[in-house]
Amino acid sequence: MYNTPEQVTEFNKSAVNAALQLTKIVLDTTERLVGLQLEAGKESFADASQTLRSLTETRDPQQLMDLRTKLTEKSVEKVTAYSRSLYDVAAHAQAQVSALIEGQVADWNQSVASNIDKAVQAAPAGADVAIAAVKSTVAATAAAIDGVTKTAKQVASFADASVKATVDAATAAMKPAA
Repeated sequence: MYNTPEQVTEFNKSAVNAALQLTKIVLDTTERLVGLQLEAGKESFADASQTLRSLTETRDPQQLMDLRTKLTEKSVEKVTAYSRSLYDVAAHAQAQVSALIEGQVADWNQSVASNIDKAVQAAPAGADVAIAAVKSTVAATAAAIDGVTKTAKQVASFADASVKATVDAATAAMKPAA
């Protein structure tokens, strides 16, 4: 297979575009994570201020115990919400990266198929067996990559459901009995 300068140039453009897209995903994700962290810091400061005010207004041990229970519940809710937000950011980034990789693999498969077709046209007589072997190998590789991609999506979906169920169960367990 002979790669023309146009094919090499197209491959380079594709690689640069993929790198730029990946960089954008990383920067957007970092921006969202920093925003979450800043918001959590502000809320933490506000909560600490309110807790100090509440402690100064406490008059008896029962009020102190009630305050402690409220603060514990509030803390669990905040940590749970923060964890969910972090997980959502990570899941979104993972989905974007997966889509980018799938697109690159699809483009690569199309390029390989196109190059094989060009090689078939330029192949000497009797090369049919070798060309069939190459086509078979490429098809098997594409099927394997497709299988890995589907499995990764299933694992991500299972992990997503598991994390959500665990967080919901933990939140329910921390709520006082009515």
